[in-house]
Amino acid sequence: YYPHERPADRFIHARPPLHEASLHTDFVLLTHDHGDHTCTESIARIVAAYPAVQIVGPAESIQRVRNAGITAAATTIAAGDAAKLGTMTAHAVYAKPPEGLPSDDIAPPDVTHLGYVVEASGVRVYISGDPVNTFAEHEALLAPIRDLEPDIGLLTNHPSEGEFPFFAGSAKMATALGLKTAVPAHYACFVARNYDPQEWAAALAGVEPRIIPYNQSTVYSPS
Repeated sequence: YYPHERPADRFIHARPPLHEASLHTDFVLLTHDHGDHTCTESIARIVAAYPAVQIVGPAESIQRVRNAGITAAATTIAAGDAAKLGTMTAHAVYAKPPEGLPSDDIAPPDVTHLGYVVEASGVRVYISGDPVNTFAEHEALLAPIRDLEPDIGLLTNHPSEGEFPFFAGSAKMATALGLKTAVPAHYACFVARNYDPQEWAAALAGVEPRIIPYNQSTVYSPS
């Protein structure tokens, strides 16, 4: 999600963190059809730089890509499915249950919300997408991910906003999934949804926090 128009009242950083052509891209995994997760502006620039790129995502995201005139190879995926990405495999899981959580007074999501467990070079990486606030309280959401035995998780959360797990819920989620390492996600982008990742890390117990500095990378190897 690297839009070029970045008004100061919405975006923390005036410049996008990445020029799409600068990072060789073979595959794009889309979690759900919201603008910050299915950004056709960015996808179009990726495809222009790397025409052989393959796109995988839920039906609504793939339809948005097609409606934007993007003709790259695209595959629709649903929770419970797996997609081969070269030598990697992406397993799709729910981030938000399609029926919502009536017991928690949480309405059904507006579009399909997925997460992924990606097998890559002997490591399993869980990408949470935008998980429902009470994710950690629901075994039906946890079990399919835990059964895939992820090593490290990229976890969307927020301390107070309410759509995503709070810090305590994110920590409980990391423990319940058996993660060795957890990485905070979905901050340092929007003014209205920023948070301090150190405060998130302080809530973890028994799981290694890994905070990736802004616009940098990390190399992970499970111990």
